[in-house]
Amino acid sequence: MKNSTIIGLILGFIALIVGMLLKGAPLISLVNNAAAYVIIIVGTCASVFMAFPMSDLAKVPKLFKLIFAEPQLISRQRLIGMFMEWATITRREGLLALEARVDEIEDSFLKTGMRMIIDGNDQEFVRDVLLEDISATEDRHRAGALIFSQAGMYAPTLGVLGAVVGLVAALGNLAEMEKLAHAVAAAFIATLLGIFTGYVLWHPISNKLKRLSKREIDLKLMMVEGLLSIQSGVSTIAIQQKLLVFLTPTERLAFAEKEEAQSEQKTA
Repeated sequence: MKNSTIIGLILGFIALIVGMLLKGAPLISLVNNAAAYVIIIVGTCASVFMAFPMSDLAKVPKLFKLIFAEPQLISRQRLIGMFMEWATITRREGLLALEARVDEIEDSFLKTGMRMIIDGNDQEFVRDVLLEDISATEDRHRAGALIFSQAGMYAPTLGVLGAVVGLVAALGNLAEMEKLAHAVAAAFIATLLGIFTGYVLWHPISNKLKRLSKREIDLKLMMVEGLLSIQSGVSTIAIQQKLLVFLTPTERLAFAEKEEAQSEQKTA
């Protein structure tokens, strides 16, 4: 299982259920308390609808899809190899020689940038357009993550509201201690659900969306540096050194070993 979201969900529910069993809390109280689910789930949805416009909320299904099926981005090592190849072609045949390679590019951002430099646009203009694109992407990603972080803030507070509502109902059973005890226990199920959904679901989902966004933005910034370097006509070695800074030390070592292996293979 490669998706950490599914692993996290499974571990979260295991922690809740096993914890309740170890404490002797009845599991049936989790499923026979419809009022708690209404207050927490419907209440959280109501708060989110109040806080965000429909244009943002319409993206929620897509955001859920992202956390369960993370987007497959081009690897940074492969990207460096592609730019090194393009730099070699450019220095030998010129920028126009890359036109035949544009249709092979799958990433729309990289393809747009490549077309811009092939068309002979000014370097500052290319940089400005691509950075504005990145900024707009960051804003969209930030808005999506904010929906879940706000839901994570509302849910625990609504849990307190649910507990208060349950305790008000429990006060009607003061004459019967057994019913009173059950009513008080049921009242705190809303608090449990609020804290669980807030800190095991909504806040972690928001954090994951932020991490996915950062990974995509870093990759796009790397593409910008590579495209501008090609447009400047830098050497293959120079573009490699410039883009290696985007890799972690471990990734740099792996990349160097791969390059060395390929070099030895060509020599052989």
